[in-house]
Amino acid sequence: MKGENLNRIKAALAERHVTQKNLAKFLKVTPGTVSTWCRNFKQPDIQTLFEIASYINVEASSLLSSMEAAEYIENK
Repeated sequence: MKGENLNRIKAALAERHVTQKNLAKFLKVTPGTVSTWCRNFKQPDIQTLFEIASYINVEASSLLSSMEAAEYIENK
């Protein structure tokens, strides 16, 4: 799964002019953790996905590229 385009977090952050650093601070995680999500090396759990969506004011489903990504994240 590494490197596959499973989420749109990076694109959504850019569209909303939110930095990875600010998101990390909000979520109380390291900037490196957010970076791994943005590069699709790892995926956030479903609760974190909803927190990200809330913070940047988008629907959680808009952060997912496909149903396969949703299933993958739910099964993590």
